Amino acid sequence: MLNEAKQAARTLKKKPKLAVVLVGDDAASKVYVQRKQLACEHVGIGFQLFSFPAVVSEREVLEKVRQLNADKSVNGILVQLPLPSNLDRNKILGAINPIKDVDGFTPFNMGALALGMEEFVGCTPLGIMKILEAEGVNIEGKHCCIVNHSIVVGRPVAQLLLNRNATVTVCNKYTKNLAACTKKADILITAVGLPGLIKGRMIKKGAFVIDAGIAKKEGKIAGDVDFNSAKRVAGYLTPVPGGVGPMTVACLMHNTVNAALLQKHR
Repeated sequence: MLNEAKQAARTLKKKPKLAVVLVGDDAASKVYVQRKQLACEHVGIGFQLFSFPAVVSEREVLEKVRQLNADKSVNGILVQLPLPSNLDRNKILGAINPIKDVDGFTPFNMGALALGMEEFVGCTPLGIMKILEAEGVNIEGKHCCIVNHSIVVGRPVAQLLLNRNATVTVCNKYTKNLAACTKKADILITAVGLPGLIKGRMIKKGAFVIDAGIAKKEGKIAGDVDFNSAKRVAGYLTPVPGGVGPMTVACLMHNTVNAALLQKHR
């Protein structure tokens, strides 16, 4: 995917450019932003970072987003999540011009996804779908269980699967008897951030398991799935780290180049 984005970027007269807005000092967010910058350098995408302290006013962040909307040299805008609690996430994300919304979080792009229009899809959900496609998984008619109902992963993934005629169950922390839901799934996707939440006994034999959860456990990065017990049951199983994470970054590059191509023709 990175090489495809690199080749597509070379067809443009003007180098694509990604602008990232980072608020606060969250260590994980800084690491993610750094990875995105390195990927941009690899693909040939310009990168510009705008950092704000956690105490920044909402008005100031919104003004920066509006400036980036108006800047014709910027093709993609990404507001790094999570935002500090004093900022209205939906208001700030909603201020991004939909054609520059390379994270797919604006109401316009989320609504378009619900209608089956998949122009700008969130990078992690898109990465998950790319994994399924690469392995030749026929989604139609499959029972899919998603353990997450956020706008970042759960809801857009559910919609992508529904668009491909899957039967979808979405679980959250209020779900009663989680194992009863996960055990039925031909495709199980989890993104909670609770290490070891999904045990092997909760997985259907031969299921395709995608672990998009990430957290620290005993000083190491860990996913939601207990890998050792799950690998004895699952047909496919993505690792953490090294599974969904790199795909998320690759899909951001894809979306940024796609945004530049679309803006060229509009």
